[in-house]
Amino acid sequence: MIIKTPSRLHITLIDLNGSQGRVDGGVGLTLEKPSLVLKLKPVERGIELEFSKNRNLSLNRRKDFQSKIESAAVKMMDFLGLDGGFNFKVEKTYPNHAGLGSGTQIALAVGKLLSNYVGHDLSAWKIAQIVGRGGTSGIGVAAFQEGGFVVDGGHRRSEKLEFLPSSASPASPPPVIARYDFPQDWKVLIVVPLFENRISGKKEVNIFQEYCPVPLREVEKLSHLLLMKMMPALVEGDLDAFGDALNIIQNVGFKKIENQLQNPLIGELMESLRLAGAAGAGMSSFGPTVYAITDKRPNELIKAAEDVLGCHEGEIIISKAQNHGAELITE
Repeated sequence: MIIKTPSRLHITLIDLNGSQGRVDGGVGLTLEKPSLVLKLKPVERGIELEFSKNRNLSLNRRKDFQSKIESAAVKMMDFLGLDGGFNFKVEKTYPNHAGLGSGTQIALAVGKLLSNYVGHDLSAWKIAQIVGRGGTSGIGVAAFQEGGFVVDGGHRRSEKLEFLPSSASPASPPPVIARYDFPQDWKVLIVVPLFENRISGKKEVNIFQEYCPVPLREVEKLSHLLLMKMMPALVEGDLDAFGDALNIIQNVGFKKIENQLQNPLIGELMESLRLAGAAGAGMSSFGPTVYAITDKRPNELIKAAEDVLGCHEGEIIISKAQNHGAELITE
C-alpha cells in the first residue's frame, strides 16, 4: 500500500491575541510539488524504516523522518490494537523544518496507511488527534484531507490556554471555515534556502511565548485584509489583488514577527521575486521557504532567485496548487 501526500504553504496565522475567545486560525495553500511518497508492508515484528534514495538524503533528514514515523506508528498501532510489525519505505521526500509541513504529512501518511491496512477509513482529523498534529494550525491536516486554499478557525481559549506552535500543543485540529479550489493557471515558485540554523522545536516555543499576544489592532487589520481582499480576489480570480494582499500580510501580525526573525536573505528573496514580476511573494510559516505567485512563465523569477541565493545552497521548485488531498494507492 502506497500513499502520496502534498506539501503545503502556511501563509499566516490569524489571531495570536486571543481576546475574542479564540486563538490561532490559519491560512494556507496545498501544493502538488514537493510531495511525500510512503510505502507500507507488514513484517513479523517492530517498526522498520528504509529510504529508496538513502545516499541523497542528509543524516538530519533521515533521523527526523525516522523519529516522526516511529512516533506516529506507535501511537496508531496502540490506538488500533495492532500486533506484529510494519516496514515503511520512504520513496520521495522534501526538506524538513523548512515551512512546507513535512512533519504533519509524515504523521498523517503513517496513520492513514495503518488505519486503511486494517480496514478503518479514518478521517485526517481523527488521525491527527491520535498522532498529535494540528495543535496550532489546521492547514496541514486540511491539505492532507481535501487540498486547495484553506482557512481554519483556530481554537477556543478554553481548549488552548497558551500560545504554542503545533509541535508543542496538545489541542485538537481546528475547524476549517473556508476552502476553495486554487486557480490551476497560477504557478507557484518555491525557493528553499538550505540554512543550518532553522526555527523549530524549543526555539519556536520560546518565540511564541516571548512575542504573544500580538496587538489586537494587528489581528483586526489582518482579518480585514483576508476577508475583504485576499479571499474575494481568489474567488474572482484576481491575481493582482491576491498578490497585493499576500505582500501586505508579510508585515502584519505574527507573520511580521516571523519575517523579522529570519536571515536577511529571506527578505531579499521576496523583494527580488516581486521586482522580477511575481504578483505576490511570501515566507511559509517560520521559513526558510519563500514562495511567489505568477500566471506567467517563471523564467525571470527563477533567475532572480538564483541571483539572490548566489553561493548559498538551495532548492528551486516550480509547482502549482493541488485541489485534492492525499492519494492512497493499493498494490
